[in-house]
Amino acid sequence: MPQADGTLVALPVAEDDALMPSLLTLTDVMGTGHHAAVAADVGAGKTVAVVGDGAVGLCGVLAAKRLGAEQIILLGHNAERISLGQEFGATDVVRERGDDAVERVRELTGGFGPHSVLECVGLEQAVVTALEIARPGGAIGRVGVPEHDTTPTSIAFWKNASMAGGPAPVRAYIDELLPDVLEGRIEPGRVFDQTGTLDEVPDGYRAMNDREVLKFQIAF
Repeated sequence: MPQADGTLVALPVAEDDALMPSLLTLTDVMGTGHHAAVAADVGAGKTVAVVGDGAVGLCGVLAAKRLGAEQIILLGHNAERISLGQEFGATDVVRERGDDAVERVRELTGGFGPHSVLECVGLEQAVVTALEIARPGGAIGRVGVPEHDTTPTSIAFWKNASMAGGPAPVRAYIDELLPDVLEGRIEPGRVFDQTGTLDEVPDGYRAMNDREVLKFQIAF
């Protein structure tokens, strides 16, 4: 295995342990949601908005809660995912899109906008929404794979808002997040709602693309 000395982590549990789904998320979606929160400078007492109700967005909610955010606004419209997001710590839900979503977030934040915005989708509309809802001087953590490179970022310039993020260095976060999973403080593995074999991976991707499945887990 390439770079095994630096990437492998020995776990104090058996391969069939009930914690395994949550442990697996540390190599992917939980690490990515946490990266968005770190990039957006989430901290105690802050107001946070999470754009996207996919697995990464829901883990972003969990990460924001873990880092002490006081208000967590989840932007999404899938009822089951929103329900899980609320269990993970979302205090408010915005189902609107575009300008309506921006206006609703402003209403929920007293007209200021959130201190931190986690962009977990990558589509142009999601990025623009993240830029528009951030308060002046706020921060945007961007982890959604970009749809294209033409999204206007000048909005952040005029707000003095920072934008950071990119592919998540998940290995760098495992040592920090692992104890919380082992001790049951967070359960990010709940994002897995379908399990299949390696041969079923193409069907799993199609189901996720069609929003029939939140996150597909491979069982060997």
